This record gives sequence, structure tokens and C-alpha cells, in this order.
Amino acid sequence: MNTMTSYYKEKLKEGLHFQDFVIEQLYNIGLPIISYSSKEYQHLIGENKAGIEIKRDGKFKETGNIYIEVAEKSNPRYSNFISSGIYRNDNAWLYLIGDESIIYIFSKKHLAVYGERGLFKEVQTPTSRGFLIPIDKAEKLAIKIIIPDGVGIS
Repeated sequence: MNTMTSYYKEKLKEGLHFQDFVIEQLYNIGLPIISYSSKEYQHLIGENKAGIEIKRDGKFKETGNIYIEVAEKSNPRYSNFISSGIYRNDNAWLYLIGDESIIYIFSKKHLAVYGERGLFKEVQTPTSRGFLIPIDKAEKLAIKIIIPDGVGIS
């Protein structure tokens, strides 16, 4: 249990750092984001006032796929998953995912349709369910791709 707790804490820290990184990148292209810091506002409204879900995928370059989460649970011992990511009922309309070298921006609504239609391979871990979008497909489906160094913003 302690390993899971420390793993979860490390992933949360990594995710929050990436969220700050993305907010800075969005500000640089003229899109200022105001994030909610309390769990109450995040659950009631969403991650931020702009309705932008931000996720870090640290493995997509290694796997060749972007992982789109649809359900989660905080502990593998729990039996039920809860809706998350693109299926979470909040104010999000955009879904940003990537790492510090590239950020893909998708329509949350379009990702939900892809998930509902089973267009991509579905996967599950002990704490997460989702589907995989191959990087070459993600490049075509993304609304926008941001290269953080400012070179090649598309």
C-alpha cells in the first residue's frame, strides 16, 4: 500500500508540474488559463475556468500511442471505476495531452465519440481504463499541436 501511495503522490506531483508547464505554453500563444486549486472546485466545475483538461503521457514516444483515459480508481483494490478524462462530467471541451516536447490538443467531444465507437484499441491497468491513439493518427486528429520551444506551432 505504501508503494502505491508514494507512486500516486509522485504521479500527482508530475502531473501538476506538467499542468503548470502547459499553462505557461498556452499563455505564450495568447491563451491565459486560470486553474482551480481546490478539489471542491475541480470536482464541481473542472480543472480550470477555460474548460481545458490537461494530461501528461510520459510513455507515448516509447509506445507509439497516446493513452486517452476514460475511467479510473485511486486504488487497485477498489472494485469500481469512475468516469474520468474524456468521460468526466465537467466543463472541459478541450483535452490537451503530451509531454514537455509536444502537446496535442483535441476536442473532448470528438475523443468521446472515438471511444464510444471503439475506433481504437482499448486497454486497462489496475487503476485506469482507456484507449490508445497511434501517434500518426493523433497528428491528424489533433485540433492543434504545440511544440513548446516555439518552433513549429501548427
